[in-house]
Amino acid sequence: MESNTSIHIKNMVCPRCLDTVRDILSEMNIEAVSIQLGEVKTSKRLGDEEKQTLQQRLIQKGFELLEDNKSKLIGKIKSIIVDTIHYSKEPVNGNFSNLLSEQLHHDYSYLSRLFSSVEGITIEKFVLSQKIEKVKELLFYDELTLSEIAFQLNYSSVAHLSSQFKKETGMTPTEFKKQRKPGHRSLDSI
Repeated sequence: MESNTSIHIKNMVCPRCLDTVRDILSEMNIEAVSIQLGEVKTSKRLGDEEKQTLQQRLIQKGFELLEDNKSKLIGKIKSIIVDTIHYSKEPVNGNFSNLLSEQLHHDYSYLSRLFSSVEGITIEKFVLSQKIEKVKELLFYDELTLSEIAFQLNYSSVAHLSSQFKKETGMTPTEFKKQRKPGHRSLDSI
């Protein structure tokens, strides 16, 4: 029996993305053993023609197959960060360097240099932009206080969260909240 094959997909950053990719695979009669953010495991290796068709179908939906190992690694870095900030039920532990090193089995300095050279921003800046988007989402739904949001996203204080929020968005969390517009970008556009 052939072992599972991993396919890495760029821009797969939300539950809706998982459903979209699942639908594409189903329409193509490709059996998915598992589908996670950024990665699909199939029961068999795809042929060249099948891979090309899959690539075209994915591109139509805003995704992209990742072929080389460095691209796959960057996709995994983003998936871990997005998953931790947006979908984890636990409060965010601020030490992404350890988390990434442990999960990806690479030295953080290597991951950091690779990410910066390809993405044009640091991992820290990417983490910050994800946290700010999560803050916007939580402010919009108005279910948590600012201090609860600060705790959940591992900010040292409300003042620290407010300062970073203002630096990134140009307004304070309170000003943002008064707008009563979503204002946060969808994860697939970050």
